[in-house]
Amino acid sequence: MAATILPSAYQTSAASPEWLNKGDNAWQMISATLVGLQSVPGLVILYGSIVKKKWAVNSAFMALYAFSAVIICWVTWAYKMSFGEELLPFWGKAGPALGQKFLIKQAALPATTHFHADGTLETAMITPFYPMASMVWFQCVFAAIAVILLAGSLLGRMNIKAWMAFVPLWLTFSYTVGAFSLWGGGFLFQWGVMDYSGGYVIHLSSGVAGFTTAYWVGPRLTIDRERFPPNNVLLTLAGAGLLWMGWAGFNGGDPYTANIDSSMAVLNTNICAATSLLVWTWLDVIFFGKPSVIGAVQGMITGLVCITPGAGLVQGWAAIVMGLLSGSVPWFTMMVVHKKWTLLQKVDDTLGVVHTHAVAGYLGGILTGIFAEPTLCSLFLPVTNSRGAVYGGSGGMQVLKQLIGGAFIIGWNIVATSIICIVIRLVIPLRMSDEQLLIGDDAVHGEEAYALWGDGEKYDGTKHGFYSDDTTHHRQTSGATQVL
Repeated sequence: MAATILPSAYQTSAASPEWLNKGDNAWQMISATLVGLQSVPGLVILYGSIVKKKWAVNSAFMALYAFSAVIICWVTWAYKMSFGEELLPFWGKAGPALGQKFLIKQAALPATTHFHADGTLETAMITPFYPMASMVWFQCVFAAIAVILLAGSLLGRMNIKAWMAFVPLWLTFSYTVGAFSLWGGGFLFQWGVMDYSGGYVIHLSSGVAGFTTAYWVGPRLTIDRERFPPNNVLLTLAGAGLLWMGWAGFNGGDPYTANIDSSMAVLNTNICAATSLLVWTWLDVIFFGKPSVIGAVQGMITGLVCITPGAGLVQGWAAIVMGLLSGSVPWFTMMVVHKKWTLLQKVDDTLGVVHTHAVAGYLGGILTGIFAEPTLCSLFLPVTNSRGAVYGGSGGMQVLKQLIGGAFIIGWNIVATSIICIVIRLVIPLRMSDEQLLIGDDAVHGEEAYALWGDGEKYDGTKHGFYSDDTTHHRQTSGATQVL
């Protein structure tokens, strides 16, 4: 019988080894790009437009700087601290991810091999069918967005030089610990704590760390805290749209393959986000009499955050339930609890990241422990027979695991972030000077967001030139008015 000759597109070569699945590799790189677009330009636009006009440049730049800084730190030492060989039960061994031999070999997460209690193999090491370069970049954009989300708590007053020092330190001593513990094969991964795509690793950690950093940095000026209107609501919606659509890569890429669980995750993500947005909007209408666009964006974000730890682990009806809760519980903590709890009022969390990310992320993790479906769990998790509480068996124990796993992330971030802030303020003030806070972008960067005259100024022909923004322009010549 004649041997079957494969089409040239499917034949192996040095550039296309037999372990390479081109579809998986393409989807992983697309997913990474989608997540990257959530940050740049997504959160750059959202931050630059949702703040007061005088802070538009500074807020956008904090996001852009963090994205760039994380990339260099990630490939130099932080990737292997998060996904490399085990150093401690919660930390990997630092090392560069830059060499050709490392980056073109098949991707592998060496600490993810899972064993039964008796020492026999339960789940083999994670080895996706694409090169390490794809894995390194995919995980890099997750690390970057975690730091950028944290920045939402600090807009409008953090010293930009202190932020430049903070980014690599927090990535190194906080983010890598959560990533290795839950994803890279650390003790929470081995124990079976569920975090499908970063409800704990990214959102809970950034929400808690953002709130903690806000405490150490101090508040904005009183005038800014009392009145901080968005400078461009339409651009805020544009940034939010990039964030929402980019979440297809955020949750769809985490199975490390373009499989059926990836499809389930993408659908559940959109179901939960839409439900949460609607619930938040309804609550705004019921209690405040009108729908808020900014409120709708907050509801969208809490839905996306809440579904993240369980996107590929729960059924569609559970995604709706999670959306109902993610649109109401964080709304309640932001609109009611925040106004009655002295600590929440004292700490100036600019965008309410503790509510939209920490509360929503922890809520999502707990709900995942309740609703995780056994068949879907078997497609993704290293611990066999994992299930949520509603499916009986060991499900009750899963909720406890989720509570403890979240508590570890909260505790570590409070301590590590506090130490980082204390160390930085020994050499650099964490907060801008009052003079800079009063002026804004022009004092900090020498730039302003909008090159338009008329921002509270009277028209001055010697300063602004002859033309205003009228369609008909007039110029005074020899006592007569000439129409131009």
